[in-house]
Amino acid sequence: MNKKGTVFNPLRIMSIFGTRPEAIKMAPVVKRLEETDGIESIVCVTAQHREMLDQVLKLFNISPQYDLNIMKSGQTLSEITCRALMGLEKVIKEVNPHMILVHGDTTTTFVGALAGFYNQINIGHVEAGLRSGNMYSPYPEEMNRSLTGRLANLHFAPTNGNKKNLLREDIEKNDIIVTGNTVIDALLGIVNEEYKFELDILNNIDYKNKKVILLTSHRRENLGKPMENIFSAIKEIVMKNEDAEVVFPIHLNPKVREIAFSILENTPRVHLIDPLDYEPFANLMNRAYVILTDSGGIQEEAPALGKPVLVLRTETERPEAVEAGTVNIVGVEKEEIFNTTDKLLNNKEEYKKMASAVNPYGDGKASERIVKAIKEYFKDK
Repeated sequence: MNKKGTVFNPLRIMSIFGTRPEAIKMAPVVKRLEETDGIESIVCVTAQHREMLDQVLKLFNISPQYDLNIMKSGQTLSEITCRALMGLEKVIKEVNPHMILVHGDTTTTFVGALAGFYNQINIGHVEAGLRSGNMYSPYPEEMNRSLTGRLANLHFAPTNGNKKNLLREDIEKNDIIVTGNTVIDALLGIVNEEYKFELDILNNIDYKNKKVILLTSHRRENLGKPMENIFSAIKEIVMKNEDAEVVFPIHLNPKVREIAFSILENTPRVHLIDPLDYEPFANLMNRAYVILTDSGGIQEEAPALGKPVLVLRTETERPEAVEAGTVNIVGVEKEEIFNTTDKLLNNKEEYKKMASAVNPYGDGKASERIVKAIKEYFKDK
């Protein structure tokens, strides 16, 4: 723990992340830290997800000083936790940072905060205060972010709703800073109306005259019957609506791919493709008519692009977009997914209402606010 009266010059701020979503949302923070006088930015990645993480590091030109490279095929949550904790222990002792930044709700997030706590290092939690209220949904993310919240010194909450969640958990008001979501910072720097995809199949879609549905589905809790319902509903939507076209970048999880191909393969106007890097994916979101997803991050990104989102889950830890009207929770039952999607495709007023809703996740200056708050925190230390 840092003692009062000590002058820190430079401040050593270590950002820890391990997955693609974390990297996307931490990239603007890392870049802001790098260009800020009086701060030494150190990046440590666990590489909980290797290939997808590397794509983002390359896109944003981030070169980690430390790379634990912990990913192994078929890894369990316990294995990720143990390998990350042991690796981070060594790095923290070597760097001795003044603050560790973790993001969101992955296993790397929780373990990064825990390792910091064990070494009595200040912890900043980016994207703090999200809660679904169900410890097993999303799993294990809900508990990861809740536990991280108990360990953090500074809580960077994207919205006032997130701040209220933290206050209900007796987090000190002065330790919570409402910043907006850093994903908007990243997104606005990536989307380009003239963007050309590497995949011809994406360049050849008639986005002006077709109602393109972007589908993503990969969550653990949706494996099995829920995912079968989702894909069956999508198949029926396409068969009923001749102007509908689906693009589905399929997650690398073999279980997801098996269900997807068994139901959707060879369906007309359904394009099953491999996962996309962040830049083409962001630009595909921008071209889509509507997005169906069980992802958390997309619920934040799509509103910034004016795209209606149908959430393929039974609850969300991002209620702000639901309240704003740009996100609708449709669950995992086939009939509800079909009916809601069909209505959105064919009811112009319903579509306009969702597409024109105000984005509740910020103005693209979250990273600036986070770095400013960190510097303020250490002024009196």
